Amino acid sequence: MNIAALHTLYTSGASTPEATIAAIYDRINAEGLRPTWIALVPREQALARAKSLSTEEAKTLPLYGIPFAVKDNIDVAGIPTTAACPDYAYTPTDSATVVQKLEAAGAILIGKTNMDQFATGLVGTRSPYGICSSVFSKTHISGGSSAGSAVAVANGTVIFSLGTDTAGSGRVPAMFNNLVGLKPTRGVLSTHGVVPACRTLDCVSVFAETSADAATVLAAARGLDEKDPYSRTPRTGEGATPWAGSTIFRFGVPATSSLNFFGDTHNPALYQAAVDHLTVLGGTPVEIDLEPFLETARLLYQGPWVAERYAAIQPFLEDEGSHHAYQMDPTVSKIILGARSYTAIDAFKAAYKLEALRRTTSAVWADIDLLILPTAPRTYTIAEVEADPIALNSTLGTYTNFVNLLDLAAVAVPAGFRPDGLPFGVTLIAPAFTDNALLLAADRLHRAYATTLGNSQRKLTETPALKPTATPPGCLLMAVVGAHLTGQPLNWQLTQRKGRLVRTCRTHPDYKFYALANTTPAKPGLVRVPNFAGPGIEVEVWALPEDTVGSFVAGVPQPLGIGQLRLEDGSLVMGFIAEPAATEGATEITHFGGWRNYLAILK
Repeated sequence: MNIAALHTLYTSGASTPEATIAAIYDRINAEGLRPTWIALVPREQALARAKSLSTEEAKTLPLYGIPFAVKDNIDVAGIPTTAACPDYAYTPTDSATVVQKLEAAGAILIGKTNMDQFATGLVGTRSPYGICSSVFSKTHISGGSSAGSAVAVANGTVIFSLGTDTAGSGRVPAMFNNLVGLKPTRGVLSTHGVVPACRTLDCVSVFAETSADAATVLAAARGLDEKDPYSRTPRTGEGATPWAGSTIFRFGVPATSSLNFFGDTHNPALYQAAVDHLTVLGGTPVEIDLEPFLETARLLYQGPWVAERYAAIQPFLEDEGSHHAYQMDPTVSKIILGARSYTAIDAFKAAYKLEALRRTTSAVWADIDLLILPTAPRTYTIAEVEADPIALNSTLGTYTNFVNLLDLAAVAVPAGFRPDGLPFGVTLIAPAFTDNALLLAADRLHRAYATTLGNSQRKLTETPALKPTATPPGCLLMAVVGAHLTGQPLNWQLTQRKGRLVRTCRTHPDYKFYALANTTPAKPGLVRVPNFAGPGIEVEVWALPEDTVGSFVAGVPQPLGIGQLRLEDGSLVMGFIAEPAATEGATEITHFGGWRNYLAILK
């Protein structure tokens, strides 16, 4: 069930938060705690929380009565945090910032979910609390490290869950369980109260059945947190996405020769089908060189960043007289203790290499708006992973490990089913702070499949679609009427600034239109005349990144200027206006209704 559907039940009186919570605990009691869950909020405490939301004010909250789960490396007050290592457990007095924000938005926490120990793994098999399998196959892995969080949503126990994502842990389990997995921009969601894996790279992630639900959770949980030194918000224009919601966008596709599915015979065709769907939605595929991204991905586990995993739990590992390392999962212990072989010199050399790769990969974004890749090359069985745990784990991170190193945002989205019934998925990737635009694109792609949700028979088409905002994120709207129109001589001043056409419409009727004298190239001017009832003048409304508007305005010559322009629907946008003096020697062309119509008679 999704957020909107559950709210509809509450509003109609068909259910209540208390009834929802009671049913969840009955189900967990019948099915058993393991392997999905490590610990639950006491039933009576959760029911009391549900009852406390009976006020009219609470019913207006965006997550009113919505049950959720969190990965057990995220603090919840009064419940031990184990990170799937019982010997490491501690009981926090305060919940993590993201948990507090979600509860303030009306959500009800059910419990803490199973995970690969210390968030080290993409498999879901490295936990003393049991092995989570895909909800579609008991013999196939669920993906990790946020294994239980994905399963708890995919099997319909909770509406959404939190995971963490350093190398792909919020994306790989999404693919294996037919979910949307949002890996936000680093720092958008606070990591205060989260046991770190690699503190400089960690993200709190969101699992949900739909992009719309993930967007609602993101809106409720985001925000600058002074307690988290890595928390941040975008600068003006940073992460601007003029293409958000547009039917015209460019997306990166690697050369077929650079894609490796490690012997899988079904996933290549499913990936190509996703590319085809994105093309039908208006995207133009642009071939890119994937190798610099893959080289970056290899740095994560083949470079000194693994030493951050040691630093994260160093006091635990080096507790005098303890044998903690021997009580850890053998594979996790081998990976983390291997960090001791790296030196500060190695760290600096790797940092230099990463900066060079950032420079190389950043050039790609001049040609594309987003990148589409397989979320994972293939789905392994539990037996395959247990036979070769490190190599196969590395394979699973082929298309995920580079994302946080390069400071990118990503959304994993379902992309159909294989002939064997296992789900496939792709990930949409773009620069930092493009989270909302990616969710919008992911929702459009997801709906192209008209698929089911999680491991249920409920249809995605029966859920609300994610709607674009009137103004794309990080942008301002600019209306143009003459030489800046598409195909006209100054249109490059918009496209050079990555402007994107949003719509074509007309001004409010109270504008007169003039062909100005002595301008090169020829330009028109709009003059507002109160109570004038004209035909309205054709305009194009463009979205411009906020940080490019100043340079655009600075280039506008007198007698033209930029001001507030009223459109036919009454809305106001920035746009070209002319000084009244501009009409001297000008020719009124209002009756033509637009610059193109006027130019047509001059030919």
